[in-house]
Amino acid sequence: MKGIISYGAYIPYNRLQRKKIGEFFGKSTYSGEKAVAGYDEDSVSMGVEAALDCLRGTDSKEIDAVYFATTSAPYKEKGSISTIAAALHLKENVRGIEAASSLRSGTSAILAANELEQTLVIASDCRTGAPTGQNEQWFGDGAASFLIGQGPEVIVNVIDAVSVQGELVSEWRSQTDSFTQNWEERLGSTVFLKQVKEVVTPFLEKNNCTADAINKVIISGPGTRAHTQAASAIGFQKNQIQDPLFDLVGATGNAHAPMMLVSALEEAKPGDQLLVVAFAEGLDVMLLEVTEAISRLAKRKGVQGYLTVKNDQTSYSDYLKWRNLLETEPPRRPETERPSAPALYRGYHQNLSFTGSKCRNCGTPQFPKQRICTQCQVKDEMDDYRFVGQSAKVMTYTLDHLAASPAPPMIVAVVDFDKGGRIICEVTDCHPKEIEIGMNVEMTFRRLYEAGGISNYFWKARPIRQKESV
Repeated sequence: MKGIISYGAYIPYNRLQRKKIGEFFGKSTYSGEKAVAGYDEDSVSMGVEAALDCLRGTDSKEIDAVYFATTSAPYKEKGSISTIAAALHLKENVRGIEAASSLRSGTSAILAANELEQTLVIASDCRTGAPTGQNEQWFGDGAASFLIGQGPEVIVNVIDAVSVQGELVSEWRSQTDSFTQNWEERLGSTVFLKQVKEVVTPFLEKNNCTADAINKVIISGPGTRAHTQAASAIGFQKNQIQDPLFDLVGATGNAHAPMMLVSALEEAKPGDQLLVVAFAEGLDVMLLEVTEAISRLAKRKGVQGYLTVKNDQTSYSDYLKWRNLLETEPPRRPETERPSAPALYRGYHQNLSFTGSKCRNCGTPQFPKQRICTQCQVKDEMDDYRFVGQSAKVMTYTLDHLAASPAPPMIVAVVDFDKGGRIICEVTDCHPKEIEIGMNVEMTFRRLYEAGGISNYFWKARPIRQKESV
């Protein structure tokens, strides 16, 4: 039987308090805050981080297929699977599928995963709402990832699932739209409730299951109240409804239902039954049962691990700059030219997977790859060596106030890895007053810059904070 073997999630470090949006425009807002991708993050980098969390303790070379679901891909025409596969160090012949456009693509990717293969599903979204609109307050950024397959290590069995299509013009973004558009909210909520009543009740009856037998119901629907109304309409009590994360993260597009599922699994016990309902031009419905194997799964950061560590002082002006919604004076140094496609191609394996070399003679790791060992000077005696997942420390650093950065000053550090190796790199998700020599850091996949319409990715260091360590 197909099931979930592992899960992971990612929530950006920066949070924008919704009241700051209201203060800027002089209007009332929703309560709480929303997760905001930093200037060096996008749906690809967040998806990689969620997948790294999911794959802890797993051999990435055993993955047979990877599905990437997003409505906010960095390109309208160019895939992201190759970038993700390189960053995660997947095998070259891994099969890749990208699911786009629909806010149901995350759950649909889970349903499409082949139980006979090890399939990595990544759902990630980084949507931008138009200033002054509800979506600006409502949308949050985040990602979730699941490893799907079969066998004794399955922590959640997919008992049954159904998909129902239903055309509806309620929320859309055309090829030429800069922002998501919405029809009157009542239309989406009315159709959503109608579809839930017509689909979910017969689905439960088919599986000889009643609402009171479900431990948690995970509902992703339109509007702030739609999930509660839908749950009540089909017989669920308040304590059975999974927290939709609206006040802490926001509505994360096609990653919303998957992130809620991760949050539910973090507290689930063997034997628990979960019901997932995702809405967008129809429904994806899944009935899940937690197995004994969940008690043996190593701890993930998951949703809770990322919720506890945050910067909730992000300014609205910074958010506007990071989203390119506020035009600012260009840097007085020459702007970055379009990166060389041949140079990017030559460096993909090294830079995206963060793979250096390790000397066979003296065992010294080094990055970038070397032919001559920096320690013992032996020539051409190197093996590939990956630095991702290794802990490290800041040996020294500088604050560059002159470098062109959307979040000045730029923090650049010399980082030494605990198992050997040294790199000079940027430090992200870190306040200038927080950086210090000896700080524990880990590597995180980020977008360095975009030039000429091409996104350039690499790895940065970020602090390992006590609350988020696993």
